[in-house]
Amino acid sequence: MFTEHTIESAPPAARRVMTATANHLGYLPAATARWASSPQLLDGFQKLSGLFDSTTLDPVAREVVIMTIATRNGCHLCVAMHTARLTALRADACVIAALRGAQPLADPRLDALREFTLRVLDTAGDVGEPALRAFLGHGYTERNALEVVLGIGTYVMSTLANRLTGAPVDDQVSAFA
Repeated sequence: MFTEHTIESAPPAARRVMTATANHLGYLPAATARWASSPQLLDGFQKLSGLFDSTTLDPVAREVVIMTIATRNGCHLCVAMHTARLTALRADACVIAALRGAQPLADPRLDALREFTLRVLDTAGDVGEPALRAFLGHGYTERNALEVVLGIGTYVMSTLANRLTGAPVDDQVSAFA
């Protein structure tokens, strides 16, 4: 139903992000091509994901947040893309399998992050002092708690847009679906 734009057919305001995405990944994801109908969504996601990537959470921790959101929101495309990312980061196969199955992680610190992400989502941010103390007790900071909120905002937007547009899993990440 949603138009899958090429760079040439997309609204002019979407072309810069589409070109940058294609250059970065080596292909233009179908999700990006469909999101191009809203240059603001495309631009907003690029900016927000860049900001999330610059947080003090390490790359695997960021992927824990993203995969927790992806599985909770049932975004098959996000699960495939971020399984590929975790694989590239050489994350433990047990971590990847648990995240894909929305199961607890064997690593207590990473599981505290997964649980905190779910708690923020489930309570619309009103996690309560015990949950915040538990998160902080695993070596995370107040800054990290707010960075989780940034990740949630960014990747809830992504999962909802992917589901709304029916974005398929691209061939380039289909092995991780």
